[in-house]
Amino acid sequence: MLGINDKNRRWWILTAMSGVLGLVVLDETVVGVALATIRSDLDMSQAASHWVVNAYLLTFTCFVAFGGRLGDSLGYGRFFVLGVTIFGLGSLASGFAPGGSWLITARAIQGIGAAIIFPASLAMITSIFPLEQRGMALGIQTTIAALFMSLGPLIGGFVSEVVSWRWIFWINLPVVVMIALIELAAFVPSGQGKRSSSMNGLGSFDFRGLITLIVGLSVLVIALMQGTEWGWSAPATLILFFSGVVMIILFTVTELRTSHPLIEIGLLRIATFTGGNLVFFTFQFNKIAVFVFIALYLQDVLHMSPIKAGIALLIAVVPTLFTSLLSGKSADRFGSRWPLLISLFLNGSALVVVGIVTSFDNYALLIAPLIVWGATLPFIAVSARRALMNAVPKLKRGQASGVNLTIQMLGGTVGMALCGTLLLVTGDYRSLFLMTGVLTLITVLCVWLSVER
Repeated sequence: MLGINDKNRRWWILTAMSGVLGLVVLDETVVGVALATIRSDLDMSQAASHWVVNAYLLTFTCFVAFGGRLGDSLGYGRFFVLGVTIFGLGSLASGFAPGGSWLITARAIQGIGAAIIFPASLAMITSIFPLEQRGMALGIQTTIAALFMSLGPLIGGFVSEVVSWRWIFWINLPVVVMIALIELAAFVPSGQGKRSSSMNGLGSFDFRGLITLIVGLSVLVIALMQGTEWGWSAPATLILFFSGVVMIILFTVTELRTSHPLIEIGLLRIATFTGGNLVFFTFQFNKIAVFVFIALYLQDVLHMSPIKAGIALLIAVVPTLFTSLLSGKSADRFGSRWPLLISLFLNGSALVVVGIVTSFDNYALLIAPLIVWGATLPFIAVSARRALMNAVPKLKRGQASGVNLTIQMLGGTVGMALCGTLLLVTGDYRSLFLMTGVLTLITVLCVWLSVER
């Protein structure tokens, strides 16, 4: 089927894994440009429309460790296909949304699907490629994802203005079907789909940890997202905020005491693993600030149409097409430390410049910093992921990918909540871009102190 054999099997699997990553980053860039149109069409408030993005990020964050743990337990192959199916159903439902609540719920379903497939994809690529080729494989995956991401703003702007924003979700469906077919054909029970010996099915699964994590993160994010509308001193806001803090503390205590934790906190004792995860927290925070809020800035402040905004935002993502494969090769040749330090510094500096020049309301001034920002993304992602995955024992890689993606998506969830809140409070885009740039520059110091010292 599909001409798959033992010689090319790993490359077919890499193709399927890359397609998955492409779909997820496509949804990030597509939704950002289309958000203003969706808000108008479904008569949503500005705060409610932000949930179209954050419902996806929040469920991804809450369930990705669950997906990584079950992948270790049950095997990656067909579990991966289940995740792809859930993601596809969420995409289908999103396109049919008659109102904001429906769309937010469907986006949450998409997030659950993504939380299953992402840990499996990272663990499978790490398992089927030897150490000396992992940077290259991750670079290829990032290049294909970058192609999807670069098309996102243009597709989002064109589809939402000329056809209907609903098609930004429906275009996922043929890709989902293709990926599922490739993975089913390439799947080998004795190899990449093998169960980990560290778990025995669901009997020892940490459901207490899962519940406390979901409740804790959910109520914290709701408090952050809704605090502006409800009032920061309102009883509902305060109760949700402190309840979230208590539940996160309870989650931490639970993970330290259980023999089979949902998130193995002990992995964070590995300095490179911890540093790499801090990078991904900032990385996702960073991406949300650009793909959602620059898209809104172009339409709300510079009064661009969705198509023009999509074209204007292309300048931030097209450079990734040229730097993705190079990033993998540089990580294999020089290690992760220096490519990561240099790219993070350039990325943070570019965002600080973006924050400064937004005061002039002139798109031409954004072009140079956005090019630098986009060009550095693959170096950050590939170098950090290579470093943290290589830093953990082989049998822990599925769990490590779950921890990594939990922290990464938490960065996006917190980024959406904080940037959205800051915009609603100040009415000023400049402050949120400056905040994100400074956070990125602080992360440079964290990398210097931890990654591959």
